[in-house]
Amino acid sequence: MSHAAFRELAYRNQNGLEVTLLWDSRSNEVCVEVIDQLDDSGFRLPIPGHLALDAFNHPYAYAQSHEHDGDRLVQTASTE
Repeated sequence: MSHAAFRELAYRNQNGLEVTLLWDSRSNEVCVEVIDQLDDSGFRLPIPGHLALDAFNHPYAYAQSHEHDGDRLVQTASTE
């Protein structure tokens, strides 16, 4: 996914945990990005469109299922 094509569909920040639902208008792909500001860790997780809102609300459940499936999570780091 190219950063230029991203469109933010939903965002929340709770106790230093940022969760963003992103849509790539060029490829029509959806992903959830999670950044934990307490330790500057994070990941971006591609999600099927029909599961996007549930993954936005429960990103760690989806991240865990991707780890068990052998899928690779894209690690992100917040920039200041």
